Amino acid sequence: QVQLVESGGGSVQAGRSLTLLCTGSGYTYSSRYMGWFRQAPGAEREGVAALDSDGSTNYADSVKGRFTISKDNAKNTLYLQMNSLKPEDTAMYYCAAGPSHGGSWYRARLFSRYDYTYWGQGTQVTVSS
Repeated sequence: QVQLVESGGGSVQAGRSLTLLCTGSGYTYSSRYMGWFRQAPGAEREGVAALDSDGSTNYADSVKGRFTISKDNAKNTLYLQMNSLKPEDTAMYYCAAGPSHGGSWYRARLFSRYDYTYWGQGTQVTVSS
C-alpha cells in the first residue's frame, strides 16, 4: 500500500523560506515522476513543481526561480524548497506520485492531476505580509 506523508509546512512572513518534505512507503521514488500541488481556499488545486525519474523538472510560472523540487531516492523523500515566499503562496500543499506502471510524464509535467495516482494528505503553508 502506497502512503505519502507531507511535512514541513508552517506560518512564515513574506520573504522567508520553507522546505516541504514528502516521505513515502510502498513506492519506489527512483522510478517514477512526482510532483507538488497546492490548493488555496476557494481555488482549484494547481500544480507547482514536477520531477521526472531522469531529473527533468517543470515549474509553474508563479514559482519559477523561487521554488526547487528535488528528491533523495535512498530516503524515499521528495522535497520542495520554497524561497522568497509571498502571501499568494498561502495554500495547502500536496505531494503526488505517478503510477507504478504507465502514466505520462508529458502530461504530468504540465500538472495533469489525472496522471498522478497517489496523493498525500497535505501540509499547510501560510505566508503573512
